Amino acid sequence: MTAGNALPREEAGAPWHAGLTPRHWRILWGSYLGWIFDGYEAVALVYALRPALGTILTPEQAQAPAYYVGLAIGITLLGWGIGGLLGGIAADYIGRKRMMMISILGYAIFTGLTAFAETFFQLAALRFITGLAIGSEWSTGIALVAETWPNRARPKGCGFLQSGFGGGAVLAAIVWAVLAATNPLGNESWRIMFALGALPAFVCLYLRRALDESEQWMQALKERRWAATAEDAGHAPRKAQRPFTLAEIFREPESRRRVFLATAMSFATTVGWWAVSSWLPAYTEGLAKAAGEPANVWGPRMGIIYNVGAITAYVVSGFVADAMGRRPFLLLTYAGCIATSLACYLWTGSLTVFMGLAFLNGFFTLGFAFSWMAIYLVELFTPAVRATAASFVFNGARLVAWIFPVIAGQIVTSFGGVAAAALTMSSVYVLGLIVPWFMPETTGKPLPE
Repeated sequence: MTAGNALPREEAGAPWHAGLTPRHWRILWGSYLGWIFDGYEAVALVYALRPALGTILTPEQAQAPAYYVGLAIGITLLGWGIGGLLGGIAADYIGRKRMMMISILGYAIFTGLTAFAETFFQLAALRFITGLAIGSEWSTGIALVAETWPNRARPKGCGFLQSGFGGGAVLAAIVWAVLAATNPLGNESWRIMFALGALPAFVCLYLRRALDESEQWMQALKERRWAATAEDAGHAPRKAQRPFTLAEIFREPESRRRVFLATAMSFATTVGWWAVSSWLPAYTEGLAKAAGEPANVWGPRMGIIYNVGAITAYVVSGFVADAMGRRPFLLLTYAGCIATSLACYLWTGSLTVFMGLAFLNGFFTLGFAFSWMAIYLVELFTPAVRATAASFVFNGARLVAWIFPVIAGQIVTSFGGVAAAALTMSSVYVLGLIVPWFMPETTGKPLPE
């Protein structure tokens, strides 16, 4: 038996948290800390980018600010996709714990260095390198928690872990609200936002002591179980030489099918969040100005409410996915993304009502839309390739999706408003209403070994 399945109290009727030990919570907390700062970093870019570009763009570049906003976000996504894919592969070779520490240290250093950017080229280069580091943390943490938590608690633990991103996003929104209100460095206050991103480097000191390596992963390597899915494990040869993990997930027909289908849904989530929801602060500020309200108050306020909605969804996602089943959960998620995106960008009335819509939009587009990957992907693949497969699905979509914030920026420039861009790009969520019908139902089943 492996660590994920060895606990004795899995009987029917036992509470979901039965059998959890301090070791399980320590592993979750360590992974959670890393994901908090991933959330902070991603959302810090959304809030600080426009003020940053206002101080570093040349007069000629400043004629098309929406284009450079989209380009900076797109470059970050490109780095995130490449780094995440490489980091996931590395986690299947050098271990989950070691890769997590490398990732956190890397993005802490380069986020801090972003505070010193003086030109758009410097900012873009640092965003790309930060993306390389930040991308690899997610699949590593998810694999580690999934492989060490008991089956009954696993979906809840993965949902709790995903909430770290929302916690970091709220932290970024609060920091930005304080900076917007106090403006300590004038037009250069955005630099503080990135300077604070260097703090996660200290988390590595905690991780060195707190985290244990995944026994399930180590056992799979020891027994040379290289097959990517349980369906292929029965007839896959146990070769002495390990096949390259990225090639393995595409070599087997069932694994290949799952990777392509899950990546399509990941693409919908990624494009939807970056090219739709990342414009929500600007749209909120436009509503505030139209209502004669201070934009610098309502923008950050919306950000906090949006991310509280996401955190709420993260926390309950494991419970909802277990109660409904994976396929109904996926269908609910993407239907909610479409409905709330339309509701937000077609709204022109009360700001108070709009805050409620923003909460619901955060619940679906950032909460449920990312939670399914934490809960579901680990259930589709074996430990020998789990981090590789999860990182390809989660980050590989960014290798295609990175161009869409740039396209959205062009739509804003051409159509003269963010609503048109957001509503156009929200059509990508339709993918999430089609793909789940072709995916396996894994509710209640143990992790494949």
